[in-house]
Amino acid sequence: MKKSKIYLPLIIGVAIAAGILIGSNFNFKNKPAFFSSNSNESKIKKLINFIEFDYVDKVDTDSLLDEAISNILLKLDPHSVYIPKEELKQLTESMQGSFVGIGVTFLMYQDTVTVTNVIEGGPSERAGLIDGDRILIAGRDTLFGKSIEKKAHLNAIEKGTPIGNRKVSDAVMKALKGEPDTKVEITVYRRSSNKVLKIPITRGEVEIKSVTAHYMINKNLGYINIERFARTTYDEFKGALDELKAKGMTALVLDLRGNPGGFMDIANNIIDEFLEDGKLIVYTKNKSGSVEKSFSTKKGDFENGDVYVLIDQNSASASEIVAGALQDNDKGIIIGRRSFGKGLVQQEMGLGDGSAVRLTVSRYYTPTGRSIQKPYEHGSNNVYNNDYIERIHNGELFSRDSIKVDKKRKYITPKGKEVYGGGGIIPDIFVPLDTLNGFSTVYYGQINDFIFTYIDNHRTEMNKWTMDNFVANFDKDERIFNLYIKELDLKFPVAPLIRKNLKIYFNAVVARNLFEETGYYLITHKEDTMIQKVLELEAKKKIKTK
Repeated sequence: MKKSKIYLPLIIGVAIAAGILIGSNFNFKNKPAFFSSNSNESKIKKLINFIEFDYVDKVDTDSLLDEAISNILLKLDPHSVYIPKEELKQLTESMQGSFVGIGVTFLMYQDTVTVTNVIEGGPSERAGLIDGDRILIAGRDTLFGKSIEKKAHLNAIEKGTPIGNRKVSDAVMKALKGEPDTKVEITVYRRSSNKVLKIPITRGEVEIKSVTAHYMINKNLGYINIERFARTTYDEFKGALDELKAKGMTALVLDLRGNPGGFMDIANNIIDEFLEDGKLIVYTKNKSGSVEKSFSTKKGDFENGDVYVLIDQNSASASEIVAGALQDNDKGIIIGRRSFGKGLVQQEMGLGDGSAVRLTVSRYYTPTGRSIQKPYEHGSNNVYNNDYIERIHNGELFSRDSIKVDKKRKYITPKGKEVYGGGGIIPDIFVPLDTLNGFSTVYYGQINDFIFTYIDNHRTEMNKWTMDNFVANFDKDERIFNLYIKELDLKFPVAPLIRKNLKIYFNAVVARNLFEETGYYLITHKEDTMIQKVLELEAKKKIKTK
């Protein structure tokens, strides 16, 4: 009995070790065994240790390792990337569709954190903050003058990065964000009453909208803009779709311009709203050749409606899945310019210290079998990422005839339409880049500061505008716009057509300050060449039905 007690700890230890060994090899196809040794892993650990303990100068080995991981991934493909822990949280918040904070947007105005928008339904609105409030102190953090610059500077030194406006914003957000239900006392200067106020705020969840605008363009035509495919995007989209249908929408403009992508399953759910039951949406193929297919279901609420999908050279990944699925199923019309050309699927994998890698694990294919991944060579990411410049040089942003298609990668849709793989989605109807808008950007400098200053000095007057009245009547005599032109102090007159475009952008930025993104788009769509093309197609459709 005594002898068995002596050996009991040894027996338990062996049993635990055996359990770990068995568990580590059970049902994990790609995981190394618990006791297996990886010579490459050992080599990296030894090198880091040599540098940390024996190298002549002091070195930040964490930073060194981060750089090494990034360089390794550069050798794979352009979309396998390393995400440091300080960036991962922000990216995760964006893709999950919410963050914990006080719920304001702000800018640094004359060295002070100034609220530009109190987010509807957020903690700050409930606490009584208003647009234009200057946030002086948050808890123990002073957020004006040299204090905030010093915090940003110290943070930049710690991270080994240059100080800039982003670092100042990061320092502000660090003070305003926090854990759910934690309290922070905000000291603000309210210019309208010339008072300094102390306002306690309980931090809470704040939505980050990915469906940034939706409204009716006319009695029948609706508009929805999707900025990215986050976890909350389908619910936001469905809410917008139902609202517009209730207003009489029979045709929809789905704007995916500049949308870099996101979650594939969310894109599939949105596609499902347009396709009949049983249609192939997309399929993926991994290293082992395993294929996974996604099909539409019976739940679609806009299967009988017309849809126009707007894309451009910056529409990528999940955006291209949407465009490709609808194009290959002969649903709707794709309008714009050739999309980015990203046909690779990434999976996020944590590295145990708060950082992660997004590693390419499969390729996706449109229903006809197209891979729309543009060509890349391992380790040539600079060339790959400069594709936009190449498109300008070869003229394809201005002429459909300049788009190079690979005739060997031709596919046919069920209704006989020719589509091509090998580098993005080629639209059904091409709309060239508006060069006039590009020339107008030369005059955009300081436009946001000017507009905020004007609104801040005339808040009572500006808050009287309704959205419809603003779109129809704001600054018709160009008095405010001319103040901006005067401030630019140009030595030459602005050409009439450029002035026209600049005035539209000017009004749109004012509208964004007052009515968020919906106001911005309502203004810009007056001269939006893709929207005008949709209206032209809608007019032709009505003539045919008469």
